[in-house]
Amino acid sequence: MPLIEEFERSGISLFRWRSYLPFVFLPLIVVAAIRYPAIETNPSLHFAWGMFSLWFSLLGLFVRCHTVGHAAQGTSGRNTEEQIAETLNTSGFYSVLRHPLYLGNFLIAFGIVLHSCSPWLVALFIALFALYYERIMFAEEAFLRRKFGPDFVRWAAKTPAVLPRLRRWRRAELPMNWPKVIRAESTAFAVIAIAFPSLEFLMHRMQEGTIAVEMAWYYILATGVALYFVARIMKRNFRRWARYEAILLKAAK
Repeated sequence: MPLIEEFERSGISLFRWRSYLPFVFLPLIVVAAIRYPAIETNPSLHFAWGMFSLWFSLLGLFVRCHTVGHAAQGTSGRNTEEQIAETLNTSGFYSVLRHPLYLGNFLIAFGIVLHSCSPWLVALFIALFALYYERIMFAEEAFLRRKFGPDFVRWAAKTPAVLPRLRRWRRAELPMNWPKVIRAESTAFAVIAIAFPSLEFLMHRMQEGTIAVEMAWYYILATGVALYFVARIMKRNFRRWARYEAILLKAAK
């Protein structure tokens, strides 16, 4: 099989499992957290590092929410079986890079890994993420090129793959679709809100024999869990309204 076809084939296979890549690092993050340098030596610096790491994950969540919320229907979804794109998105974050959702994924996971304060784990994560998503992006772009032809080629020629070219920013053409964002990204928000406090609890438990951490982590955990359940309720209402709307449209015809 030609190498170009092998790349695309492996990218399609990896695409189906892309949501599970962070779980591969979960045991390594736990090990790194247990081996974390003594917290009591500089608790203020430790807390500042946690907030710094959290900032990366929240930035990644923002990138994902903005991208998903302004993307056309039938694109930028969480589908796992096959590539889907009814429209070629070229505005918003798609005006400064070709794969904003994967950048968002990277930043979310990078923040969690960074919080472990393990240089070897951070380096391993960056290397594996690049290798894993390179194939996925290759397969995705092959699909888009076949479907959109010259339009994709022109857009790709002036838009970098993963490193944003911010001076090319163009405002999103579609308005923000908050129901779509809530449906798609509530789980990512919950993961962030649970992962950081959980790592803090683990670090303190292993080193100090207690789970007493800064109150900010309790607030983050409580807020994250509460908002997640609110989002779950809203998602059910969205589905109910969608079914009701479909019935009305069918009756109108």
